[in-house]
Amino acid sequence: MRQLKIGIVQQHNVADMEKNQRRLAAKIEQLAHDGAELIVLQELHNGVYFCQIEDVDNFDLAETIPGPSTAFYGELARRLGVVIVTSLFERRSAGLYHNTAVVIESDGTIAGCYRKMHIPDDPAYYEKFYFTPGDLGFRPIDTSVGRLGVLVCWDQWYPEAARLMALQGAELLVYPTAIGYAANDDEAEQQRQREAWTTVMRGHAVANGLPVVAVNRVGFEAEELSAAERRNAIILSGTQTTPTPLRWGGDDGGAGIQFWGSSFVAGPQGEMLHRASESDEECAVVTVDLAHSEQVRRWWPFLRDRRIDEYEEITRRFID
Repeated sequence: MRQLKIGIVQQHNVADMEKNQRRLAAKIEQLAHDGAELIVLQELHNGVYFCQIEDVDNFDLAETIPGPSTAFYGELARRLGVVIVTSLFERRSAGLYHNTAVVIESDGTIAGCYRKMHIPDDPAYYEKFYFTPGDLGFRPIDTSVGRLGVLVCWDQWYPEAARLMALQGAELLVYPTAIGYAANDDEAEQQRQREAWTTVMRGHAVANGLPVVAVNRVGFEAEELSAAERRNAIILSGTQTTPTPLRWGGDDGGAGIQFWGSSFVAGPQGEMLHRASESDEECAVVTVDLAHSEQVRRWWPFLRDRRIDEYEEITRRFID
């Protein structure tokens, strides 16, 4: 057996980034104290999910890599002797930004980066406005606790991404995530979406014979008005009050997102090893037997039986 203790942090964030980081640091320290060797944080964990609106001022939230956050989490990793998967808003250059996962080695150094490849553009998830699609490819990151196939949120719906990580020797698929309910969906539809989200990643575990770790945000985050919208609303109304303005890119303005939590760890047969609350913050240490993946692949040799001689058309957008 080759057991790995994985710590997950499911947190509700506020606008105060320093407060979020202080709380994350305390949770990372507790998880390390409880034996975690690898700790995974949620997508864009330093602040609120700013992609609910399109506002150029939000680019000021981005930072370089290396930068302040890699220094902050690097010192934690070094002091506690743990590997940390972070998720940052990267400023690569003026006008060029990425949604980037950075893996911090247990000595505090950067083990590697993954830039989110699949970028959504949906009501309340206007990520194409902010993020350039990744250009580092689907490359696992080697660490002292194993080879990690790190992907980010929207990537989780694409079996090709998980497969390419597996084909390059990833021992674990890791998904920092920010996903929640739309305000206009009824409860039945909300639960269908949450279960679809869980099911597709458990499918990646089964199809590739690998454990999967998905860490999501939790709690309600309001859709903040941009400075420009506040000014426009005041001008249009002729008052100093702020009515609900027209939104950029959608008609569901002001609704916010109820992030559904439900962070989980699944084994290589899709078995649920741990599932967090749908509504509350949670930290947990989950033990995964990485050696079990090889035994599962012996029973179910999907990689052996792939018809790679017949897959040429998979690279086409659609087959007419």
